[in-house]
Formats: sequence, structure tokens, C-alpha cells
Amino acid sequence: MSGPARVGLLGCGNVGSALARLIDEHADVIAARAGVGIEIARVAVRDVKKSRDVRVPPDRFTGDPLDLVRDPDIDVIVEMMGGVDPARELITEALKSGKSVVTANKELIARHGPDLFATAAASGVDLLFEASVAGGIPLMRPLRESLAGDRIRRVMGIVNGTTNFILTRMSDDHMSFEDALADAQRLGYAEPDPSADVQGDDAAAKAAIIATIAFGARVNVDDVYREGITSVSRDDIESAAILGYAVKLLAVAEELEGGISVRVHPAMIPVHHPLASVRDAFNAVFIEGEAVGELMLYGRGAGGGPTASALSGDLIDAVKNRVSGAKGATIGELVERPIRAIDDSESQFYLLMEVADRPGVLGAIANEFGEHSVSIKSMEQRGMGEDARLVFVTHRARESALRATLEALRGVETVHRVGSVLRVLGDED
Repeated sequence: MSGPARVGLLGCGNVGSALARLIDEHADVIAARAGVGIEIARVAVRDVKKSRDVRVPPDRFTGDPLDLVRDPDIDVIVEMMGGVDPARELITEALKSGKSVVTANKELIARHGPDLFATAAASGVDLLFEASVAGGIPLMRPLRESLAGDRIRRVMGIVNGTTNFILTRMSDDHMSFEDALADAQRLGYAEPDPSADVQGDDAAAKAAIIATIAFGARVNVDDVYREGITSVSRDDIESAAILGYAVKLLAVAEELEGGISVRVHPAMIPVHHPLASVRDAFNAVFIEGEAVGELMLYGRGAGGGPTASALSGDLIDAVKNRVSGAKGATIGELVERPIRAIDDSESQFYLLMEVADRPGVLGAIANEFGEHSVSIKSMEQRGMGEDARLVFVTHRARESALRATLEALRGVETVHRVGSVLRVLGDED
């Protein structure tokens, strides 16, 4: 490469504009680290007439992303369009034509990552996707490179800033879910349609990518069990605090009985666990390796600046490899491993019930727990009168056993309502 590396951007929204400004403002540092300068040669956008806060000449903008991808003068593509189509076709075309690709597209990597990795490997180019999970937090590179020789046992983390902000407001300011969500939307942390965040879909896509890299296995987003936070109440948050826990939406990927368990759900974690102190829109990922032990990576998981930082790191690597004729760390051969159903997993559980306040009730409830091999760790009663609220925390139990217990409890005459059920992680893991 005799001149600067010529980069084509697919998209120039919040993240794309931040990346363009970073490349401009840090040009000398980037050139020193990449081995050559980096120039934004072309930018594909929906509206070429729209004003943008970037120092890119207007004649470099195009409304035809395929023409940009096929341009023989472009060396590296950075994709920030989002969604599966047409991003998949564009990235595939770029890889087959010998262009390395950097992407922030979690949905695409979570659904079609293995096929795209294979295309990149066959073409001898890089497909880098650090920005697809946890924004500016370096996570993919440590899993692919630094920890490649270790055996990862479990990765557990807070990977969605919107839900963490909502749960923080519910905890710190005693807000309802609805009020905390409205606050997140007002501040720009949540979209007008927040369903992908609050129902766990965004975190599930990230969990699939994490599991694929951590365990070298083919994991699709549809393999991920998910529950969101819409059913978490202020009472649950307050009960957790009384018991010494914090409620977080967790993505969990772990080895289980020769297979892999990948799931997203709200959980109570002890207040002394490092993840419990992660507040507002921050993300954190807790990694457990056989040799390394426990690690935690923490930082801003979203936003133009943090995501642009992750993209620029990948871009520098892609350009540096192109200059030297090398190729970065590969994913390797992905293997087929069984994906364990949620019923196969184990954890402790928190249960809240409303029951008749009379003799014999506790004995009937305890009998159902015992019949289904679920051991009670602690129980406390709240409230007196006709109805009482019982709060249980179990010892570790199989998910299927807990579900059977719940079904049986709903048939006990003196149990008026089985309310909240949350998994408890950390105490007995």
C-alpha cells in the first residue's frame, strides 16, 4: 500500500459521524499505529443532501452502498447500517472482493456470524466486530486473543445499558418500571419503541456472539433463552435490597453438561458481587476462566463515542494487517455443541407468594418444595391479617424442578398468588 488506506463507511449516523470525527482528530496517532494514514474515501448514506457534522467533502457521499463496496479503490469497509439486510449482502460482497470489514452490527453477527467468518477466512481478509458487543469495552479481542489458550467456563454480564439504567432508577429513586422507562426515553437512553431492550432481545444477540467466541461454537441468537425486565416490580427491587441483593438483567453463557447454556434474564446478585455496583447505562462483563480465574471488564456500553472507539481499534488492526500482508486472530473452526435448554440449568431462586395467614399453610408449601427436590434456604413473612406475603430463597435447584414446584403451588388452596420469581446468581455458584 503506497498511499493512505482508503476506507468506505456504510452509514454516517450517530456512530458513523463520531468515527469520522475521531479519524480526523486523531489522524497522526492512528497513522502511527496503523503504519499508514487512514482516509475516508467514500460514505454511503440514505440522504446525500443531509447536513452532517463531519469533515468529509460532499462529493464523497453516495446513496449507492453497493457501488461503494464494489469500488476497487476502497481498501476497508466499515459497516454501521444495522439490521440483517442489506448489510449481509454488502459485507459478503466486500469480503469476497478481498476487502476487510469492520462492523458494529450485533444482529447480523448473532444470526450469520459463522457464515461470514468462513467467507472472510476463505478470502484471507479480516472481519472484525469488537463494537458489536458492549460498545467501547474491549471484550471480543480479549476472548479471541488474550484468553485463547484458556478454557472459559462462564461469561456473565450486563450488556444492555438501557435496562441497567431503568433498574438503577427503580433501585435508587424508588421509581416504577413505567416511570423509569419514561425517564430513560427522555434522556435518550431508550428508544421510542424500547421493546428490543426491555424484552431482552438486544442482550440475547450479544449473548450469542459472546458464547460463539468464548466457546468456539456455533451459537445463533435463536438459541438464546430470554426474559426481559417488564415484570420486575418496585417490590422486587426493594425485597432484593432487604435480602442483600441487587437486580440486574444478565446475559449468561456457560458450559453445562457437555454443552452450552446461553440465556438472558433478570437476576438477583449479592451486593458484594462486582456486577452489583454497575449503575446507570454502564456495562460490565465478568469472565471466569480455568487458568486466569475471574476477570471483569467495565465501561460505557453504548453511544457514539465509545462505539466509535471500538470501531477505530478494529479499523487500525485491519489496515495494519493489510499493510503487512498478514491477517488478524481468526475465530478458528467453530464446532457444533449442544445448546442446553433453560430447564437444564441450575440456580437459586427468589419467590414471592401471597397466602392465607393461618396455621398449616407453611407446612403445605414446604411439602411441595420437598416433593420436587427444591430445598429452601431462607423464608420470611411480611404482613399480617387475612393475607400474608412469604418470601423464599432456595438453594441451587434445577430449573425444571422449580417450574414443577410453581405449578404445584398454584394448586394449593391456601396459596392465593405466586408472584415474582427471580433467579439468584452468585451465592452458591
